[in-house]
Amino acid sequence: MRIISTVPSITELLYDLGLSDEVVGITKFCVHPTQWYKTKERIGGTKSLNIAKIKELSPTHIICNKEENVEDQIEQLRACSSIHLTDIKSPEDNLELITALGILTNKRMTAIRLRSQLEAALKKLQNKTEQSALYLIWKDPYMTIGVDTYIHAVMEKIGLTNIISETRYPQITLEQIRSLEPEVILLSSEPYPFKEQHRLEFSELFPSTKVYLVDGEAFSWYGTRLIKKASYLKELLGNNTGKSL
Repeated sequence: MRIISTVPSITELLYDLGLSDEVVGITKFCVHPTQWYKTKERIGGTKSLNIAKIKELSPTHIICNKEENVEDQIEQLRACSSIHLTDIKSPEDNLELITALGILTNKRMTAIRLRSQLEAALKKLQNKTEQSALYLIWKDPYMTIGVDTYIHAVMEKIGLTNIISETRYPQITLEQIRSLEPEVILLSSEPYPFKEQHRLEFSELFPSTKVYLVDGEAFSWYGTRLIKKASYLKELLGNNTGKSL
């Protein structure tokens, strides 16, 4: 079995399943685990796959994602490998993802253990306290997340109500934010790297709103990331300073 992962969070899951020898290629954004990032063959970015390089690696399986990858690129690869297209809409979808990849890679027992850990993490995250919130992913222009995103589902899980009713990733202005009056503003670490200076700027602009710098991986990565970030997400809204944990 020769596996290529075209998604950072799936790369992390494959590592957690114990597939060090089987995984032969990862993207330039697959930063976890560090040892794979330093040693595995790079096959381009999630939306700019190096098709020629992938073919050179002679993969038997390519694991990709409907949201993260470009359809035309994945279709080009069907001729050289078995394609496994994932489509994760909610934290609960990760349970089936872990099971499916465990079966595919003959790592059933490890998958059972990881699934059990994720089930415990999801129970820990469940929060009925509701606060209206805005999650920003980009600056110049400001961009946020809609109701049909994985991030939206994670927000709901921890008790945040997304004030955005649009789909996908709409642009938003400061004036619109002011009119929506969110109780919480989340500034993500990715894809735009919001920093403390941005948090302070938003705190001045919206003094009655709690502004947090948040770990984008905790909100947007699939697979086993929620197992590792459950405590972080649980504690985040209890951090009265608004600063990142």
